[in-house]
Amino acid sequence: MVEETPWQQALRYANRANPYPFYEELRKTPVARQPDGTYVVSTYREIVALLHDPRVSSDLRKRPVPAAAQTEGSAEPVAEPIRAVLTEPNIITCDPPEHDRDRRMMMPHFAGPPHAPHAISDLEPEIRRIVDGLLDDMKGKNRIDAVDDFAYPLPVTVICKILGVPLEDEPRFHQWVETALDALDFGPEADSEEIRSRQAGGRQAVREFGQFAAELLDRYAQKPGPGMLSAMVNEDGPEGRMSKGVLVSNALLLIFAGHETTVNLIAHSVLTLLRHPDALEKLRRRPELIVPGVEELLRFESSVQFWHTRSAVEDIDIAGTTIPKGAPIFLAYGSANRDPERFADPDELDLERRDNQHLGFSQGIHFCFGAPLARLEVQVAVGEFVRRVQNPRLVEDPPPYRHNQIFRGPRHVLVDIDGIRD
Repeated sequence: MVEETPWQQALRYANRANPYPFYEELRKTPVARQPDGTYVVSTYREIVALLHDPRVSSDLRKRPVPAAAQTEGSAEPVAEPIRAVLTEPNIITCDPPEHDRDRRMMMPHFAGPPHAPHAISDLEPEIRRIVDGLLDDMKGKNRIDAVDDFAYPLPVTVICKILGVPLEDEPRFHQWVETALDALDFGPEADSEEIRSRQAGGRQAVREFGQFAAELLDRYAQKPGPGMLSAMVNEDGPEGRMSKGVLVSNALLLIFAGHETTVNLIAHSVLTLLRHPDALEKLRRRPELIVPGVEELLRFESSVQFWHTRSAVEDIDIAGTTIPKGAPIFLAYGSANRDPERFADPDELDLERRDNQHLGFSQGIHFCFGAPLARLEVQVAVGEFVRRVQNPRLVEDPPPYRHNQIFRGPRHVLVDIDGIRD
């Protein structure tokens, strides 16, 4: 039996709750070739260098399609149901100048600087109203699920409002998102009938989700309405309009990323603070630490553990290894954020950590589009949870985790409580 690499071990579901010992081993070889030809980069300095290297492409169209991906029913070494269905790129799967143009066209409608410098901060009262309502609904309960009762409803409500997606459609797209993400598998368990079945389900979910997005855009093209999607489909700026395929691809990206990563970050923040009662009490006594505290929680439990769409367009020599032209590159953010060469005592939670330039939102031209919104949502949600929830105690540790390896997060976080403060 061939011994698994540290990366393969980190990707196993049995290690989802704690991949960090395997990351520590992986960092001994900062750029490690895997048996499938993928190069995994695990150290902070090397990842930052590649994030700013023009020889690294994010465009999946420039990457050779694996032989296994050419058959509909086959498991793919890079298991990508979205790639198998959507033929048009979005802003995280294309390069300049296409990327720069599309991001410029989207940014004014997302309510963010520099086009509308107060738009995100102006959402704070609405976010607080939602958070207060969720906590009020917990009154009278002795046990809550910090995922289903708290972490999920907030970001999905906010992203629906921003995009103009009817909130009554949330149950449908929630199931599509769950099915598609469960179909992504990059580890040694991918070559199994169960995963092949998940991949087929994931492709179908993305097709249905794409059809939903296309129909919503068509409705807004005929009758403009509130939100970003309507604004984009009716764009008449100097650079024209996006094609319908690119609009659909970016709409799916915004719905996926607009809530999934924030759900995991809120859930992990609650879980981490309950595991570190001294930090929880410190934050309760000093609520002003919520801003640096959220940055530390982003570093400590990265919502995006790695990213998988990059490849080398030329040979790249880095850390004593040559990544050959055409090779897939995985950037392991979760490992880099625990790199002791960059962060002192990286396995310690320090709410007052200085110079905390984590990679929780990546870096470079693909820096997270929604980072300002995510920060605000998590600051409000976690701050109010700490302030209002009385004597929270974990029921199960570790909790059950989602199958997905990229957007790593707990499926449930059950918490016993003594009550909810006003």
